[in-house]
Amino acid sequence: MNIWILLLLVMGASLLVQATLQRRFDKYSRVPSTGGLSGADVARRMLQAHGITDVQVVSIPGRLTDHYNPQDKTLNLSEGVYAKRNVAALAVAAHETGHAIQHAQGYAPLRMRSALVPVVTFASNTVQWVLLAGILMLKTFPALIWIGIALFAVTTLFSFITLPVEVDASRRAVQWLEGAGLVQGESRDMAADALHWAAYTYVIAALGSLATLLYYISIASNRR
Repeated sequence: MNIWILLLLVMGASLLVQATLQRRFDKYSRVPSTGGLSGADVARRMLQAHGITDVQVVSIPGRLTDHYNPQDKTLNLSEGVYAKRNVAALAVAAHETGHAIQHAQGYAPLRMRSALVPVVTFASNTVQWVLLAGILMLKTFPALIWIGIALFAVTTLFSFITLPVEVDASRRAVQWLEGAGLVQGESRDMAADALHWAAYTYVIAALGSLATLLYYISIASNRR
């Protein structure tokens, strides 16, 4: 398949997944949570159920900006999740709490991902400049573009290592919510569906990174 066609397909899939995720999140945000619990309530209960007492649950601005920070052990929930009392908020909060549990339990893919963070940060900050210089100097210094490709390959690897981390966090979230009686039947399916579409964004990001890597490799290979 032509690399440009692959890139366009990935771009189109990304737009589709993002739009669907927003629609599902908006839809499930209108479904009240069982017991009137907020996203923050669920996160704290889930942490407590797993014996985790050193993680702080905080509210941050933005939409779907939720994340767990292993450096300072903060579980950061967006405004649409922290205080909201609906199925979507519960699903997202439980998912991010799943990452805190992974961290506490030493989940191997998360450890690998965390170990790569310093390297990926360096690669992300320098790769575009190295690749640009490599393309401009392809005839005189062909090794430079391969250095850029190696840096980009690190970020691509990081994207693929992220996939099992995200899928496992979603599995933990749905399993705990159902076991705690916070989602049952239709609401359980809604929570799982929201998290599935969120996971698809990481799949598309990984494929997009791989397609871009192949594009740079084709440039280096065809212009030697």
